[in-house]
Order: sequence, then C-alpha cells, then structure tokens
Amino acid sequence: MELLFLESKFHGDTILEGRNYGWFERRRRTKGLELAHDQIIKAFDTVTLLNKAAINFSENNKKETKKNIKKLYDTEEEVDRLRTIVFTELSKGAALISDYREDLLHLVKRLDTLADHTKDAARCLEMLLETKLPEELCEKMLLMTKKLVYTAQTLRKSIEKINADPNTAIKDAKKVAITETELDKEYLNAKKLFMKYGIDMNPGALVIFDDLIEFLEHAADMCADTADYIIVLSSRE
Repeated sequence: MELLFLESKFHGDTILEGRNYGWFERRRRTKGLELAHDQIIKAFDTVTLLNKAAINFSENNKKETKKNIKKLYDTEEEVDRLRTIVFTELSKGAALISDYREDLLHLVKRLDTLADHTKDAARCLEMLLETKLPEELCEKMLLMTKKLVYTAQTLRKSIEKINADPNTAIKDAKKVAITETELDKEYLNAKKLFMKYGIDMNPGALVIFDDLIEFLEHAADMCADTADYIIVLSSRE
C-alpha cells in the first residue's frame, strides 16, 4: 500500500518526506488517518523548533529566537486544529475498527499534550528574551531541550515501527524511558543551581526559568507516557 506523504517547512525549505507508518498503512487509507499522521508529525516538529529557539537564545540571537518561537506557535495551533478534525473524522464510525480508532485517538491526545507543554516552554523562553541568564543555567536549559529532541525522535521511530517491526518499536520505546530519566536528572541539577544564582537573579526571571524547565520535564514525561502506550500496542500486534 502506498506511503503517506507530508510536507515539512522549515527555514523556507519544503521537504517532501515519506514515512513508513505501518500501523497506518495496514488500514484502508482514509482522511482521518492522513490527518492523524499529519498531526503526529507536527507535534514532534514543535520540539525541534523549541530546540532551535533555545540555541538562538543561548547565542543571544533575539531575531531568530522570536522567529522560531513564532513558527512553534503556528505549528502548535495547527496541531490543535488537526486534533479536532481527526476526532470528528474518526467518530464517523466507518474509518477504522473500534479498537484501532481508540488507539489512534489516545495517541493523538498524548501528542497534542506534548505540543502543549512545548508551547508553554516556548512562552517562558520568549518572556526571558530581555534577560541575561547565568551561563550555567542557560547551558542546562539548552541540554534539556537537546535531550527532549532526542527523546521525541526516538518516540517517533517507535511509532513508525508499531506494526512493521513491533520488537524494534518496543526497544525504541524503552530507550525513551531511559532518556526521559536522564532529562529528569538534568532538571533536578538545574534546580540545584537556583541556590547558587538565586540571590543575584531577578526573582521574576528565576520563577519563569523554573517554569520553563518544568514544562520541558512535563514534555519528556509525556513522551515516556506515550512510549509506555506504544509498548502495549506493539505487544498486542
């Protein structure tokens, strides 16, 4: 059965990508499936955009930081829009067998929440644009966004293999749990630095930074939660 194709647009480039989502392809191609596929891709795109914005922020490149944050907001709005349409399409009853419909809806909900946490982190980053963070805190934040990208990429690979290669899907899902644990440790390490820099920092900036890394931690938790669900689906196939 033919692959589903999606367009990803970054930095003005249009890249046509084929994604072998066997779980989707084993079912008759429907509008609901295509939209769900698109929603999943865009949810992961928000994580990549957040990392780009964090890199720009660390380089004190405010223009590019704002640019990537704006792209992230637009992408997250599209994730929300697609979620609503997917729910409507899949509720029509004829698109999928009931079990697969429910599985897909659960997956869409989880990745919508991932995009929400990523957007919330981006909002905090935007509020900190005029603040000079201590270099060590900035490095911790950047490390966390990089680990979140790796976690999301590993989760995406797991989803792609649910039906085509369930054993690999399970292995990748377990890797997500490992990297989520690593990110959680970095979150705690960043919090410990508050004792070191708290006296010299603007109290408001410290609160916002605290929120930022907490949203990153929540996003990683959602990846791990989704990975647990992928293990269940892959084991059932």
